[in-house]
Amino acid sequence: MSEQVLVIVESPTKAKTIKKFLPKGYTVLASMGHVRDLPQTASEIPAKYKSTPYAKYGVDVTNNFDPLYVIPKGKKKVITELKQALKGADRLFLATDEDREGESISWHLMELLKPKCPVRRMVFHEITKSAIQHAIEHGRDLDVEVVRAQEARRILDRLYGYTLSPLLWKKVGAGLSAGRVQSPGLRLIVERERERIRFVQGAYWDLSAELLAPTHDKSFTSKLVSYQGKKLATGKSFDPATGKLKANSAALLLNEEEAVALGNELKKAIWKVLTVEEKKSTSRPALPFITSSLQQEGNRKLKMSARETMRVAQSLYEKGFITYMRTDSPALSQEGVSAARKQVEELYGSEYLSDKPRNFSAKKGAQEAHEAIRPAGGQPPEPKHSGLAGKELQLYSLIWKRTLASQMAEAKKATTSVKIQAQDAIFSVSGTRIVFPGFIKVYVEGLDDPEDALMDKESWLPAMEEGMELGLQAIKPLGHETKPPARYTEATLIKELEQRQIGRPSTYASIVNTLYDRGYATGLNGAMVPSFTGFGVVQFLEENFHYLIEYDFTKEMEQSLDEIAEGSIEHVEYLKTFFLGDMGLEPYAQAREEKIDPAISKSIKLPQLTKTEIRIGRYGVYGIRKDGDKETKITIPEDTLPADVSEDQLDEFVASQEKEDTPIGTDPSTGLPVFLLIGRFGPYVQLGEVSDTNKKPKRASLPKGVAIGDVTLESALTYLSLPRELGNNPETGNMISASVGRFGPYVVENGDFRSLKKDDDVYTITLERALEILKEPKKGKARSSQGIKTFGKTKKGDDITLMDGRYGPYLKVGKKNVKLPKEIVEKGDLEKLELKDIEQLLP
Repeated sequence: MSEQVLVIVESPTKAKTIKKFLPKGYTVLASMGHVRDLPQTASEIPAKYKSTPYAKYGVDVTNNFDPLYVIPKGKKKVITELKQALKGADRLFLATDEDREGESISWHLMELLKPKCPVRRMVFHEITKSAIQHAIEHGRDLDVEVVRAQEARRILDRLYGYTLSPLLWKKVGAGLSAGRVQSPGLRLIVERERERIRFVQGAYWDLSAELLAPTHDKSFTSKLVSYQGKKLATGKSFDPATGKLKANSAALLLNEEEAVALGNELKKAIWKVLTVEEKKSTSRPALPFITSSLQQEGNRKLKMSARETMRVAQSLYEKGFITYMRTDSPALSQEGVSAARKQVEELYGSEYLSDKPRNFSAKKGAQEAHEAIRPAGGQPPEPKHSGLAGKELQLYSLIWKRTLASQMAEAKKATTSVKIQAQDAIFSVSGTRIVFPGFIKVYVEGLDDPEDALMDKESWLPAMEEGMELGLQAIKPLGHETKPPARYTEATLIKELEQRQIGRPSTYASIVNTLYDRGYATGLNGAMVPSFTGFGVVQFLEENFHYLIEYDFTKEMEQSLDEIAEGSIEHVEYLKTFFLGDMGLEPYAQAREEKIDPAISKSIKLPQLTKTEIRIGRYGVYGIRKDGDKETKITIPEDTLPADVSEDQLDEFVASQEKEDTPIGTDPSTGLPVFLLIGRFGPYVQLGEVSDTNKKPKRASLPKGVAIGDVTLESALTYLSLPRELGNNPETGNMISASVGRFGPYVVENGDFRSLKKDDDVYTITLERALEILKEPKKGKARSSQGIKTFGKTKKGDDITLMDGRYGPYLKVGKKNVKLPKEIVEKGDLEKLELKDIEQLLP
């Protein structure tokens, strides 16, 4: 009888891919992610531990920080199956990912399964035949130091969160939380928003001249850079706090009148080329992808969130298309270098190869220093031949291109800079030509397409020489306004976190996701904008636990965790110092709690408000104005952003609230009064008063962009005309209506909604146009839940369906919705789940 070997991985997809490369007698099963963790709720703590020190944190801080591990809900069946399979095994391979989390999962499996047969760690960075064979032949022992480091990280996060979060609940608002890396990340976003609020806009003018050289009949544009020996002011010349030139600035500031006058004067001038300089330069390709750079480019180029990028990358890895996607190292293996260079030569020619293979190394302090993220194997397929589709194809293509580009020749450019004189004014223009595109032919960081990259890098100029006279075609003054610092996007926040060494590659996606899920930030045109709650949490931590969100402190904590993994720091001693020491978190928090005034903690300080106090209430934020003994409460709509609140806007709200009992007129068709009111979701108009016979009067929100002061009786009645019945669908007989909801105007038929297009008017849209819109497929978040796969029925006879909903995938069991565990969603490839996998998740 052949040897029976059990291999345990995390996901069904990974199991299926690995199985293809294993010999006879190997059985591959999935643990479905983590098999043990600290208890998430009080109900998960076993009865015998309820009255012990474990009950508060899930960790006994009095006994060397001993953790209490429990099997998560729905995992007991998985463990039972693994134990059963292990009984007939001669050997056990633990093939979880080779990072701290994967090492920890393997350790927990050992603790639960208690195998009697030989056990080895089976590690690989890609799922290919050669990599799997090598992993079988070179198994290793569990790395206990790495396990201890991951355990210390988990305990540290638990102590941090479980100490500060209850204080936030008591002093600020229910359901709030603080996190070791989440809170410094939130602080970055809030600090940037404060800068934007304090920003004062400055204005400056310059001139643009359209010129013609005698050598060419195509004109070019030059820009005024100095006048009478003084450099012209640019955006960098201004102090963002005052909107005026910086105190030490010697720049010349032109206003509109002066720019127009100078432009008219220069129309009479002789225009001559003053200097012509050409500089040649080369640029090198970006390094191969590491986790953070992949998340950044996925966000910039593919508009994918960090979490979605990692989910898709996980799926590509588990299907055998790319190497492991959690890494700090841009290094390529010899196989990776050879494969990339071979494809470059085949597709673009040897002249596009770099002179010699490029080798890269991880920066100092890299935690997960595996190979870079690259296409797997020695002969990876071109994207168009990969068989992939959708997001998987897009991300694979990105990785493939970046890997090839890293082994390509440098791009060679020539830049010509020309200075042009007209009287006392100096104009400047530059042009760039690509001498040799090199890697730009395949990939440029931040740009979507190689052709766009080439066009972006090139700008045409006619041949010119010193002393040449030029013809003025047109000259015009240009006005400019300084701009506040840009808000963070997911990409730029991840870049900032990486530079400050806050968190690690495996945590960036969860940091961003937590900020959204907790309501601390919201997305606006691709940017991350802090909410009032986000402001409140950061303000509370700054005023009471500032050292915990100092960026250097967070960085030092990461370094200490790295040293625990290396074995140079003892994890228990580190935890004792952090939590129980003289300046430890627990004694400090206990002493601080009595001094924290909830009234102060619930009050948000915004730089632009001078007479209104913003408070966090049980049902949202509101404003308070005090005039002697009189206190006025101001309703602030739920979707209002902190930066958008102004005293003028609040004046309007106060005036409207004071007139709430006074109707703005009477509806002639019903005789009912019409009121203008402000509610949780913003200003709205209401037909009639609330009474026992009219508990829900008809209401309509004001359209976006309509100010309270602009509402008339006529416009209010127009808003109240919604929803409009447009007529019946001739094919189905269903009534079609048009209305406005929280997310904008829409048409609806029998619960099937579609948002209106930019040029459609909800008040005038016709039945014919509504039918056209309803025939279009749903897009993005507007879509309703869609079935992905059915799994048959439960023992009770309920249908089981995997659904793709607005907030991600979930199970529909009969009429109940069942949330999928985080690790399963992040592993991706949900269509490959089977009924036996699903049954373990059912309540």
